[in-house]
Amino acid sequence: MIRVAAVGDIHMGPDSRGLLRPAFDTLPACADLLLLAGDLTRHGTPEEARVVADEVRGLGVPVVAVLGNHDHHDERPDEVTAILREAGVEVLEGDACVVRAGPVRVGVAGTKGFGGGFVGRNAGEFGEPLMKEFVRYSRRCADGLRTALEKLAREDCDVRIALTHFSPVPDTLAGEPPEIYPFLGSYLLAEAIDTAGADLAVHGHAHAGTEHGMTSGGVRVRNVAQPVIRRAFSVYELHARNRAGETVPTGTSA
Repeated sequence: MIRVAAVGDIHMGPDSRGLLRPAFDTLPACADLLLLAGDLTRHGTPEEARVVADEVRGLGVPVVAVLGNHDHHDERPDEVTAILREAGVEVLEGDACVVRAGPVRVGVAGTKGFGGGFVGRNAGEFGEPLMKEFVRYSRRCADGLRTALEKLAREDCDVRIALTHFSPVPDTLAGEPPEIYPFLGSYLLAEAIDTAGADLAVHGHAHAGTEHGMTSGGVRVRNVAQPVIRRAFSVYELHARNRAGETVPTGTSA
């Protein structure tokens, strides 16, 4: 059994320094890794990123993150990424990493993702150049996620997780005004997940949404925005299976 801790939308700033660290210090006893689903800062400044970095530095479990729209607001995402990586965080955008939980290889593929809406109520690649670029950007994010998941499949990971900020499904947006669904996620992300395969999809962004959802292909989706889960993190358990479909003994620490 792999224990995946996850949270998004923690929106940290100088006045919240140390707020989550006591809870994060308990992670080695209850989880094998921590996923951060974007919007880690309020405005995407290096000062705020250093607060996040101090919060997760040296936790004793691997930390994997994607950035969110707030982390891009100051137009310095590369600096935010560098600060988090210096603290040991794997920051993904259209790529993947593999971490170990005992003998189990856990692959995480990540992208911020983008909006566009869901089947039947989605934006199309038509009209003005700005509208076409909006949809093309969403498609590039989804294509990066699919490619990263396919890479993990070739590397024979025992568990594969899709980590995004924007939602891949409308299920986990229930509670948000329907009018803003197109700005909260895109069906292209779910297409990528179902095409390449994953054991779990984790996202944030929808503060008034719902925790549990599923892609049309049957992949479990979890909205871990902190206003939704109402705790420092949630923990999800996954069975690791080899290519023969046999359960892999994890031997993870208690």
